[in-house]
Amino acid sequence: MFNRNSIIILAVAVAAGLGLVAGNQLFNRPAGEHAGNISSITWYNSPRELPDFNLAQSDGTRLIPGELRGHWTLVFLGFTSCPDVCPTTLLELAAAQQQWRTLPDSTRPRLLLVSVDPQRDTPARLGEYAHAFHPDTLAATGELPALEKFATSLGMVFARAEGENFANNPDDYSVDHSASLAVLDPQGRLAGLIRPPFNASAIAADLTELTRKTAP
Repeated sequence: MFNRNSIIILAVAVAAGLGLVAGNQLFNRPAGEHAGNISSITWYNSPRELPDFNLAQSDGTRLIPGELRGHWTLVFLGFTSCPDVCPTTLLELAAAQQQWRTLPDSTRPRLLLVSVDPQRDTPARLGEYAHAFHPDTLAATGELPALEKFATSLGMVFARAEGENFANNPDDYSVDHSASLAVLDPQGRLAGLIRPPFNASAIAADLTELTRKTAP
């Protein structure tokens, strides 16, 4: 049985899908000189500036807009108790990270995991989880209002889905969340997205080409 939150998530996803169809002139077009032979990314017609955000990173520093500049960045929403989608995605992306590891650290693409389960995921716990897949993965979380604002700015959604025993066990819940990857350009703008299923080799090749094109 679907619970209320799951139904809401599905409704939002359907509405978002309809919005993309209706707004086709704004989405799914090449992003100028970045288009090239890129195969894994669905581009926005124009990169979108993100509103201010301030999240807690696993290393104790704050994640603010300036931290996401200078690199192509993939952003994934998830949480450490995620049973399948999150570990599968992070494992696939770790393979991509290994393939672009030879790029200079100053411009190397980055993967950012943002936990949408701040009740259970402290920054430290989240960092341990993310680094178990790949040591270069950035990890951040924050209070729910800040996370909701950040997710919305990326065109993503999430909501807690309570289990049957939630009334007696506050930990009996999961979190429904968008499964796509947001693609941020070196200016920290939302440039496009990558939809599942993910292909590590294609993602690695695309991010490597983009990095070489935009490197100073």
